[in-house]
Amino acid sequence: MNECRIKLSGTKEVKEFVNTAGLCDFDVDVFYNHFVIDAKSILGVLSLDLNQVLTVKYRGKNAEFEDLLNKYQAC
Repeated sequence: MNECRIKLSGTKEVKEFVNTAGLCDFDVDVFYNHFVIDAKSILGVLSLDLNQVLTVKYRGKNAEFEDLLNKYQAC
């Protein structure tokens, strides 16, 4: 299982993240506190506190998705 911590700062970034996750043929989950959200659900991701760092876990490979994760990776 791959894991990455990201920071999304607005609805435009959330839309890009969800659309790119939707291209993946494997499950992608977003974790924040005790919540687990399907990364392919725009309402689910928007319901999270975007002021915080989110943890993304996924199995599989998709170059476009991994490039996006690198773009929003939290330091």
